[in-house]
Amino acid sequence: MGYIFGPVPSRRLGRSLGIDLVPLKTCTYDCIYCQLGRTTCKTLQRKKWFSLDEIVEELREKISSSPDYITLAGSGEPTLYSRIGELIEKIRSMTDIPVAVLTNGSLFWQKDVRRELMGANLVIPSLDAGNPVMFQAVNRPHRDISFEQMLEGLIAMKYEFRGLYWLEVFFLGGYTAIPGEGQAIARCARLIKPDLVQLNTVTRPPSEDYAAGVCRTHLEKLAGLFVPRAAVIADYRDIHGKAEFTATRDTVLEMIKRRPCSIEDIAGGLGIHPNEAAKHVGELLAIGRIEQLLPVGGKSFFRISPGRESPTR
Repeated sequence: MGYIFGPVPSRRLGRSLGIDLVPLKTCTYDCIYCQLGRTTCKTLQRKKWFSLDEIVEELREKISSSPDYITLAGSGEPTLYSRIGELIEKIRSMTDIPVAVLTNGSLFWQKDVRRELMGANLVIPSLDAGNPVMFQAVNRPHRDISFEQMLEGLIAMKYEFRGLYWLEVFFLGGYTAIPGEGQAIARCARLIKPDLVQLNTVTRPPSEDYAAGVCRTHLEKLAGLFVPRAAVIADYRDIHGKAEFTATRDTVLEMIKRRPCSIEDIAGGLGIHPNEAAKHVGELLAIGRIEQLLPVGGKSFFRISPGRESPTR
């Protein structure tokens, strides 16, 4: 067990109940900005990484938390799970809570993948480059995925999908956050024709230290390249301070397992006072379960100590 996480406050989806469908950092990309670190299993192989029955059983236990969305995302690329279509069908038969899929969209050129996602209510793929050279530099895709193939898949998915289709663009200083590259991405977005374009950037420790974030002012300027104008979603600060977000040391540890977190992230994500979050972090540091990273943007982040935590699926 342990495939479900949350509900956690989401900048886009309200209270999101997440489902991990692949082992940590099993992905088609090895993005330089990824907050989860380097990809350890770069693959195009779609398979049943985990038991569908166990995922559904755990979901039945957690669904009473009444999230705003059930989100297929987490520790890698969810479309690599070969039974994702069956899972979506089972979720839709269990509840009216909408299903969202957060994906890099790299496999949308495969008809089977597109067909399996048709039951979702919302699909949010990503587009981080507007040409093959930048695609290789930023996303470091599997050798069998070309830029043209990826882009054609994003276009085909929008044409066929009847639910909401939002496109996330991740801008990086020195790479894509310059006029020529930003315009190239905007041209690709016009071909895809998403319902909404959302702009993001580095706000947590990235996989590579040279992956630099972009300030909000510049992101707002880049947003004007898109028609209609893109929405800036970086630096989400809204806090869901509801009573159900109570925390123990174990819940803080589970949150840090998913991604590096600051004290502010933990307090906001779990709806607790920063002093309480700091207390749990101090205890976890003392027993060696987590470690502190170098500050980013003036904030300290914490992650699982290497070798201390391994998946127990």
